[in-house]
Amino acid sequence: MHGPYETKKCGCPFKLKGEQMATNENWQLFVHNGRHNHKIDVYSHGHAQAARLTEEQLQQTEQFRKSHVPPRNILRFFREQDVGCAVSAQKIYNVVVKIKRNQM
Repeated sequence: MHGPYETKKCGCPFKLKGEQMATNENWQLFVHNGRHNHKIDVYSHGHAQAARLTEEQLQQTEQFRKSHVPPRNILRFFREQDVGCAVSAQKIYNVVVKIKRNQM
């Protein structure tokens, strides 16, 4: 199990902690350890954050689904719109399943 400061896969010692200030809605960021034990990835494909659909893509996926567009074609559309799109086919399928569940 990973604590609030631990990385998931490579045991990197890099640690940040953010705290919301009590006096307002601002946040303060603390660097506990600024070192990494690996190279920084320039290619973000496969990373959870990069693989997320934007709000616009979620709305488009829902519209495509209503028009019975297959998930593979939805993914093709996103990749044609944005060559650097890191969304995976599995993510599209998961969103389509979620949309179907919500329509029941």
